[in-house]
Amino acid sequence: MGESTDSVIEGLKRGADEILVEADFIKKINSGKQLRIKAGFDPTAPDLHLGHTVLINKLRQFQLAGHHILFLIGDFTGMIGDPTGKSATRPPLTKEDVVENAKSYQQQIFKILDPEKTEIVFNSTWMSSLSAADLIQLAAKHTVARMLERDDFSKRYTNGKPIAVHEFLYPLIQGYDSVVLKADIELGGTDQKFNLLVGRQLQEVYGQAPQVVMTMPILEGLDGVQKMSKSLGNYIGINEAPNEMFAKLMSISDVLMWRYFELLSFKEMSEIESWRQKCEKGEENPKNIKEKLALEIVERFNDRDKAVKAKEAFEARFKHGQVPDDIEQVTLVAEQSDGYPIANLLKNAGLTASTSDAHRMIKQGAVKMDGEKISDNKLLVAKGKSFVLQVGKRKFAAITIG
Repeated sequence: MGESTDSVIEGLKRGADEILVEADFIKKINSGKQLRIKAGFDPTAPDLHLGHTVLINKLRQFQLAGHHILFLIGDFTGMIGDPTGKSATRPPLTKEDVVENAKSYQQQIFKILDPEKTEIVFNSTWMSSLSAADLIQLAAKHTVARMLERDDFSKRYTNGKPIAVHEFLYPLIQGYDSVVLKADIELGGTDQKFNLLVGRQLQEVYGQAPQVVMTMPILEGLDGVQKMSKSLGNYIGINEAPNEMFAKLMSISDVLMWRYFELLSFKEMSEIESWRQKCEKGEENPKNIKEKLALEIVERFNDRDKAVKAKEAFEARFKHGQVPDDIEQVTLVAEQSDGYPIANLLKNAGLTASTSDAHRMIKQGAVKMDGEKISDNKLLVAKGKSFVLQVGKRKFAAITIG
C-alpha cells in the first residue's frame, strides 16, 4: 500500500464525527489484520442520494486500506421501521417494497464500492430463522431503562406519545447483526449512535471483542440547513441526469462547498485546504473550485465525458444572454406534486415583487428560462429541474427546484 500506518489512520478518520473508542480503533488498525467493517442500510427508498454516500465513501476508504466490507441491507429491520429521530411510530415497509428497494441499492452502491471486495448481507438470513424463544432470549440481554436513555424514546415517553414494543426490537436486532457478523468496526450516521453502541454491548454479552463505533455527520442538503432528504426536496440523487446533478452542485453556497468537499470528495485534504486558502485570500474564484467538485461527483456516477459535457452545458447557460458570473443561486421546494407555478417561482426567487407582477412580466415577454422566452403564465416547472431564470435585462437567478 506504501502509506504509513499513521497516514492511513488519519485518512480513515477524515470527516468522522466521533470514534468510540478511538484507542481501540488505532489498536485494531495497527494490528495489521484485515478488519470486518459493517454498515447497515434500511431499504426504505429505491434511490440513493449524496447524503447516503457519506457512509459509502467511508466504506470505500476502508476497502482501499485492505479491509473486508460488510454492506448490510436491513430487509428484516426494514419491515420493523427504524424509529430513530421519529416523534411517532413509523409505518413498516411491506416485504415487496423491501425486495424492490434492496435490488436498487445493489445496483447503485457499486458506482463507489468494488463489487469483488464487497460482501452484501441481508439480516433476514439469520433473523428469519430465530424462533420466538430465541427472540425472547435476545430481548433479555437489554433493559427498558437502557432503551429509554435514547433521546427520541425518552422524549416520546415524557410527552405521553406511544412507543410500540416492536420499536425496542430495532436497535436490539441491529446490535445482534454485529454479533452474527463479528464486526470489528461499524459505521453509521450520528443519529444512529445509540443503535451502534447496542452492538458493542451485545458483542460483549456474547463474548466477542466490542466493535469500534464510527459515526459520520449527516450531510446538509442544497439549502445548507436541513439534512439532505428526498422528502424535503433538497437532495441530489446519484442516478440524476448529469446536467441536473452538475447544476445542483453549482447551486450550493460557497460555505457549504467545503463541507461537501470534506465528506464527498476523494481529493486529498491538503489540496482542498490549499484551495480554501486561495479563495479566502481572493486569489481564486470559489465558482472555479465548485466546478472541480461538480466535475468529480458527476464523473463518479457517470463518466468523464458526460461530466465535461454537463460543465459545458452549465457554462452555456451563463454565456447565453450575458448572464453575470455572480448570479444568485436559489433552491426552492415545490409544494405541488405536479410542479412549481412559474409566477410563484418568480416571486419566491425575488425576481418579481408579486405573482401579479410576474404575470405582467411574462405577458410583456420579459421572462426567459435558459435564454428562451416564456409565454405561458400557467407553466408548471418540474421538480428536479435546474435552470437560469431572467427577468428583463438585469435580473437573474440560477434556480434549482426540489
